[in-house]
Amino acid sequence: MERKTIRNFSIIAHIDHGKSTLADRLLQLTQTVSDREFHDLMLDTMDIEQERGITIKSSAVTMRYPADDGTEYTLNLIDTPGHVDFSYEVSRALACCEGALLVVDAAQGVEAQTVGNLYKAMEQDLRIIPVVNKIDLPSANMDEVLLEIENELGLDVDSAVLISAKTGEGVPELLSTLVERIPPPKGDPEAPLRARVFDSFFDEFRGVVVYFRIEDGTMAKGQSVRLMATGRNYTAEEIGHLGISRVPTPELYAGEVGYLISGIKSVEDVRSGDTITDADHPAQQPLPGYEEAKPMVFSSIFPVSTEHYNDLVAAMNRLKLNDASLTFEKVSSAGLGFGFRCGFLGMLHLEVVQERLEREFDMSLVLTAPTVLYRVTMTDGETIEVDNPLLYPDPAQIRKSEEPYIKASIIMPDKYIGPVTELLMNRRADNYRNLYIGTKRVELTAELPLAEVVYDFYDKLKSITQGYGSLDYEPAGYKPTDLVKVDILVNKRRVEALSMLVHRDNAYSWARNACKRLKEEIPPHQFKVPIQGAIGGEIIARETIRALRKDVTAKCYGGDVTRKRKLLERQKEGKKRMKMVGQVEIPQRAFLAVLKHED
Repeated sequence: MERKTIRNFSIIAHIDHGKSTLADRLLQLTQTVSDREFHDLMLDTMDIEQERGITIKSSAVTMRYPADDGTEYTLNLIDTPGHVDFSYEVSRALACCEGALLVVDAAQGVEAQTVGNLYKAMEQDLRIIPVVNKIDLPSANMDEVLLEIENELGLDVDSAVLISAKTGEGVPELLSTLVERIPPPKGDPEAPLRARVFDSFFDEFRGVVVYFRIEDGTMAKGQSVRLMATGRNYTAEEIGHLGISRVPTPELYAGEVGYLISGIKSVEDVRSGDTITDADHPAQQPLPGYEEAKPMVFSSIFPVSTEHYNDLVAAMNRLKLNDASLTFEKVSSAGLGFGFRCGFLGMLHLEVVQERLEREFDMSLVLTAPTVLYRVTMTDGETIEVDNPLLYPDPAQIRKSEEPYIKASIIMPDKYIGPVTELLMNRRADNYRNLYIGTKRVELTAELPLAEVVYDFYDKLKSITQGYGSLDYEPAGYKPTDLVKVDILVNKRRVEALSMLVHRDNAYSWARNACKRLKEEIPPHQFKVPIQGAIGGEIIARETIRALRKDVTAKCYGGDVTRKRKLLERQKEGKKRMKMVGQVEIPQRAFLAVLKHED
């Protein structure tokens, strides 16, 4: 195959601006999929992706496009996620492309992740084609959107393509623009093999299927290949192109995108950004890699019933085969038994993992309050990382604590500046900056602690801005903080799953909120149940669940009052004994209720 007829490109956009729908139209127009086999969201294969209308995993597909001049072009499309939690997938995909279609919603305009994804594409030096989608909507405002693309993104609006991915209007013109403006891949077919891994998934029957793009050299079936990061050698049992189904081929050349099956047993053995080379004649240098996905949010997962722990072990191991970004280690808790301490990319990733465990493996789970990775410097100079409140050291031995900060970018109509600024102030933000990107739209940037975002910040933002606000963020390093560990005691016993590391200013409100919600969710017992929030030995919040009381004097009609008093005293003694040995049962919904943030 001639390299000049190959085009490797990606579709990038803010969430819900029509990436996956545009991919569907391209598949239909190039007849990659027949009308009989076609269904909506062809590249979103997971149930959760189709139900929520979001893309979670990158997908790749090869299409054949006959141009008007009779040349048949090979188009390698890599569809990317739009949600901020999965932005690491975007960077992996873009490293394998020469160009990108930047899709902007004609009704909503430039959003926060549109800007974030554009910067990622520019870092890879890609050719950008602006695409205005949803022009069929009655609320579409093309003039305003084109102005935003020019002012905020700095792109040439004369080259923008106007389309409706839903109706197909303008998509044929987009295909011809794509072929004209995106350059063919470079690379030396005679040089030693170097192929960049951009994704992998686990097939139950074939093992790991590796997606890659060849930068230099050629790859043939039966060839001995090496993964340079791990240094392990494998035999290329099957290679091929990525149609809607896999298409085996004997050879792949420089510039092509394809798949490799070689009996690899776990996704962990294949690292994103790794370089595949020839085991017999290896390349001297690997391709410049890109960052591994780093967990941002941590939470512990326990089975509701301890007898289901082995089922959870099997489920987590199966899930890990498909989700390389999920990290976990075994932990035990006095109240909840054995479970796993897990690292997630963000709150959406946590929800997706929880939902997959419950659906695909029929698990009933308890999740602890999510926390972030704190950095603690001890008095002896040692620095440790703490992601679990149970591992927080004695405050007397701590010299300083630091927490991760993010730089948040929020794009919204200017009438919401006041409420959004107030929300940011409540979440300890600083370094504010406003920038108008249109006549009535503004971009607000600020730095704030990641711990303040991982609860319901996104939901609150959407609520305050009536759905018009959009959020994108990137790590901004660590800053000193005043951390305290808040424990929740139920019937004077600490509930480990509810311990939380919070800023001292928020400790009282968090403890009050937790106690109040637990009081609502824990059913009454035969004795009084105190619920307390504590920092060390100091109680900072308390609620009391009143005892169920039976009227033991109901059968006494008049007569001597000492008879009634004797019965009440006996009941009191019984309740005291019951309280000493009584275990308070905390339902699962109580753990979940505590996680709901309340300003």
